[in-house]
Amino acid sequence: MLERDMAQIQELINQQQWSELRDLFSQYPVPDIADLLMRAQQTDRVLLFRLLPRAISSDVFSYLESEDQNEILKGLTHEETRNLLLNLRPDDRTVLFEELPGRVTQKLLNLLTPEELEKTRLLLGYPEESVGRLMTPDYVAVRPEWTVGEALDHIRKKGRDSETLNIIYVTDTEWKLMDAVELHRFILADPRQKVAELMSHSVISISAFEDREEAVHMMLRYDILALPVVDSEGVLLGVVTFDDVMDVAQAEATEDFHKGAAVTPLKGSYRETGIWELYKSRIVWLLGLVVVNLLSLELMAYYEELLASTIALTFFIPLLLGSGGNTGSQSSTIMVRGLATGDIEVSQWAASLAKELIVGLALGLTMGLAGVVLGTWKGGLTIALIVGLTMLLIIVVANLIGVILPLVLTKLDLDPAVASNPLITSITDATGLLIFFAISRWILVWIH
Repeated sequence: MLERDMAQIQELINQQQWSELRDLFSQYPVPDIADLLMRAQQTDRVLLFRLLPRAISSDVFSYLESEDQNEILKGLTHEETRNLLLNLRPDDRTVLFEELPGRVTQKLLNLLTPEELEKTRLLLGYPEESVGRLMTPDYVAVRPEWTVGEALDHIRKKGRDSETLNIIYVTDTEWKLMDAVELHRFILADPRQKVAELMSHSVISISAFEDREEAVHMMLRYDILALPVVDSEGVLLGVVTFDDVMDVAQAEATEDFHKGAAVTPLKGSYRETGIWELYKSRIVWLLGLVVVNLLSLELMAYYEELLASTIALTFFIPLLLGSGGNTGSQSSTIMVRGLATGDIEVSQWAASLAKELIVGLALGLTMGLAGVVLGTWKGGLTIALIVGLTMLLIIVVANLIGVILPLVLTKLDLDPAVASNPLITSITDATGLLIFFAISRWILVWIH
């Protein structure tokens, strides 16, 4: 549909029908406008951006990739850039400054008013992955000693610039956070009531220096749309809103997916990432996994005579190692995701280990019986016994490896997503070969 609309937009550009273009753009949601803007020819993008109503231009700008934002900024005058920056939310403005080259950032900072410059520099002063970089200082706060009527007058006056109005924060004279009260409670209350009478003193807040992923967990756990951000003394600094948290959740999930596939997380989008960066993000892991797989090669070489004496054993190596790798990947994925969402705590390691031991035994017995059937069919009873026992032990051990490795990494303050599927597979391959050859030698010696 957007392709068809783009053809109409291009025709209006060629005919210089500027008012029709403005009216056409106003019919689309902001994300679609951003998409259409980037589908236009490069020479027309700044022109189209200038046609956008000021009320939505800053929202459209926030949806663009940093590379596209930089391109738009290059085509704007100082006055147009200043108006755009002032209309951007402080958190979106901070993200923009983080992504742009240093000289461009400094130039843009010089276009801000002293008040906006102070807000932006405050946000830029927090660690890169902290909640402080994510928060916006646009919120409404009232005092507990005010009447509800006074509070509503204040909300009407200050609420125009607030990013979220469904929650009103209560602070003391030192701006320390006391509570968060839903707006509807002010509307339904008697105007003569004191704000203190509406307070429940059960506010949930987060430190500005906390990792931003913690904000995602807290908002999901407590089912809230805005999370107040405080300093070490409890002073209210800003709020983190649901839309910002969704962006973080998406970025963190993408990072975990990359790590789970043994890829160094990309710094930007795939479209923005060059071939060299894509190569570097993958080659280090691949070379590292080669080193891990050397152990499997050494085991194969060491037991070469055993394989030569019973050639039928070699037919089952891919089956056994593949089953072990799949099992380890399954349990690892469950643990990594559970740790990421807070569903599993490191302190619960014993319960998790016991549960997965039982699950592993059940899976191992089932897969072991399947191995016995296949072994009997392809190699006789001796091979069936070897394959069945090996399958049972490999499944149990691989399942435990998939559980233990993410827990150990988390305990060491490392990202459990590093326990990637390729890494788990490589480890279980070497372990599986060791189990396979040990059982094969033991049973063959015992029979003969």
